[in-house]
Amino acid sequence: MKNRKIHFLGDRVLWVSLALLSIFSFLPVFSASSNLTYVVGQGTPWSHLFKHFIVMVFGFVLMYSIHKTPYQYFKGISILALPLVIFLLIYTATQGNVIAGANANRWIRIPIVGLSFQTSTLAGIVLLAYVAHLMSKDNPKLFRLQSSVLPLWMPVFLVVLLILPSNLSTAVLLFSMVLLLVFLGGYPIKYLLGMMSVGLIMAVFFVLVAKAYPDLVPNRIDTWMSRIENFNNADSTGNYQIERAKTAIATGGILGQGAGKSVMKNFLPQSSSDFIYAIIVEEFGLVGGSALILLYVIILFRIVVIAHRSDTVYGKLLVLGLGLPIIIQAFVNIAVALQVFPVTGQTLPLISSGGTAAWMTCISFGMILSVSAGQKVAEADSEEIEEKNENPLIILSETL
Repeated sequence: MKNRKIHFLGDRVLWVSLALLSIFSFLPVFSASSNLTYVVGQGTPWSHLFKHFIVMVFGFVLMYSIHKTPYQYFKGISILALPLVIFLLIYTATQGNVIAGANANRWIRIPIVGLSFQTSTLAGIVLLAYVAHLMSKDNPKLFRLQSSVLPLWMPVFLVVLLILPSNLSTAVLLFSMVLLLVFLGGYPIKYLLGMMSVGLIMAVFFVLVAKAYPDLVPNRIDTWMSRIENFNNADSTGNYQIERAKTAIATGGILGQGAGKSVMKNFLPQSSSDFIYAIIVEEFGLVGGSALILLYVIILFRIVVIAHRSDTVYGKLLVLGLGLPIIIQAFVNIAVALQVFPVTGQTLPLISSGGTAAWMTCISFGMILSVSAGQKVAEADSEEIEEKNENPLIILSETL
């Protein structure tokens, strides 16, 4: 047990919860991959399962390695990595990928391994770590509007605007988390409201320019508008995915149809990614769907606990900045399947099939566990000192 504590530091409940999520993910991914195999004609269910296995194993290797790194190091890493991710975002945005007339510049292809890498996920981690670092510094200039524009808001708006044309939901979530971090960091509310207004004006300006010059500014505005219209119009023919998801959920009942027995996975596009929650409920019922939600709630609770226990402002902001977006993304994905939100394209963290998105989630949790590990080490050192002070033999030996 002692060796296990040495190798796996940090919050044990969080470790177990993440492991349970990842282990459970193999069942719906293997089942839903039949859609890719027999409908789309890509690979076999076993090949998709093996790919998911490799992705999850490598993701936990990343998580384990990062959680061993003192979280204070992430301050310098975020500063050095920020120009790199901005360059990657610019490269991604200028690839010229278009699908059905809409901007599809979300991914870049990784050489040799052949995997697609969504640069916005890495950019989000780096930006939030960078903002957490800035807001934790004891620098009164950062809390003045003019002094904070260059070091704080310029990188924020640059990253968000580079993500916006191809991924509205990610850009909105990222900007919202930045606003939350600077608010928790003590940034004046009047300036914060001003930056929110600037962000809204820039978004409206982008929409107007993109609508006026669609060839000049590739975008997904028509896709966004159609999704909102379909959400507001229940009879719309564009609700094919939502209707199939609702059918899957209704078919599941209380206990579900059983693992691998989903029928709607063969008719529901993105059944292994965006709409995997509907397949989970169809196969495992309301009980399985509720248990999954409970697991995300437990993870949220542990994130709040770790942030509360951190003895530094940077640790608190880093944990909240990286943890809350993952939980919000999970509940947005579930809400889309339940037709509470319009379709957003957000996957279910650590459950949906994929590659780099799962790795970025593991990196985020590795950084969160690094903060928790620092707390454990500090507590262990404190206990050792107390034990040392209370042991008369140790006191005598040191005296001699």
